[in-house]
Amino acid sequence: MRLIDEAGQNVGIVDLSAALEAARKKNLDLVEIAPTAEPPVAKIVEFGKYLYQLGKQERKQRAKRKTGGLKAVKIGLSTSDHDALTKIKKLQEFLEEGHKVKIEMFLRGRERANPEFARQRFAHFLTLIRAEHKVEQPTKRLPTGFMMIISK
Repeated sequence: MRLIDEAGQNVGIVDLSAALEAARKKNLDLVEIAPTAEPPVAKIVEFGKYLYQLGKQERKQRAKRKTGGLKAVKIGLSTSDHDALTKIKKLQEFLEEGHKVKIEMFLRGRERANPEFARQRFAHFLTLIRAEHKVEQPTKRLPTGFMMIISK
């Protein structure tokens, strides 16, 4: 196996018993770093410190990763174009951040009696969106209105 000492220097290729003996002399542990490499790579380290460094690296990578959660923008049947443009501006920010956006139109009371008019208003809102996007889930009729999911 290829051995790396506690300072990070390559000792060379040694057999397992010699590597274990070198680790015992320094009161440290022998940790296999790359078992699939040819020959396998082992390092002389303090095992607790090694696990801490691995956890630290993992947390750092997790922090950099974008989750791309689901954000919602709610509109009503009587939402004016100016209000819609304000909501679209926020929607575009969500898309730029990498989130999926759920666009919901709620219909209350008698608004549910004319679903075709509501569908036209929903389609009009969608035409106002200038940001580049793709449809994750097409317009879907719900008992309370309409819903659509888009992403960048």
